[in-house]
Amino acid sequence: MSARNKSIVHEKSSEKVAKFLDKNGIHKKDFAEMIGVTLSYVYNLIDNTIPFSTRGTTLERIATVMEIAPEEFEEYKIPQEPVLIDDTVEFLKNVMKEKRMTTVNFLKSFPRKKRLEIVDILRGSLPIPIDYKELSMICQVLDIDKDEVYDMWEKRMKQVLETNGMNIYSNAALVNAMFDCAKKYINLQ
Repeated sequence: MSARNKSIVHEKSSEKVAKFLDKNGIHKKDFAEMIGVTLSYVYNLIDNTIPFSTRGTTLERIATVMEIAPEEFEEYKIPQEPVLIDDTVEFLKNVMKEKRMTTVNFLKSFPRKKRLEIVDILRGSLPIPIDYKELSMICQVLDIDKDEVYDMWEKRMKQVLETNGMNIYSNAALVNAMFDCAKKYINLQ
């Protein structure tokens, strides 16, 4: 059979993950923590002793860490529910790109127990935190200006208030007073 007649063989998902880990010098234990699975699961996944995951959440986490689309895994089934794209998360991803920071390097800037949450924020399944200190910690890794962090936080807090039934426009005086106090507390005024 000539080289021209050979069909294209797609790389197996397990091989794709193994090559990514090797290329980027990522320990399987770190990878397991980043995607929310056990170390033995990662070994089994790579060694092909178990079928590659078909669970959407796991595949999306793997894809997020690898900076690829989940559709690149043949096992991935596109979810039927719409994915909400958060402007703030997109902003954070763009800052990472501008700073030429890989997702793995970004994740390694956080304590191990925090990494899975950050992956879920980046893949769009968790909103950015409403805890100002947590949001500041994320933004500090990216060296984002304090005023921009506050603007993100205020926008997120307004979303939370509206989602939970507060009309922020008819309560504008109260909402403005709350945010003025917050600015003073974090020394922005």
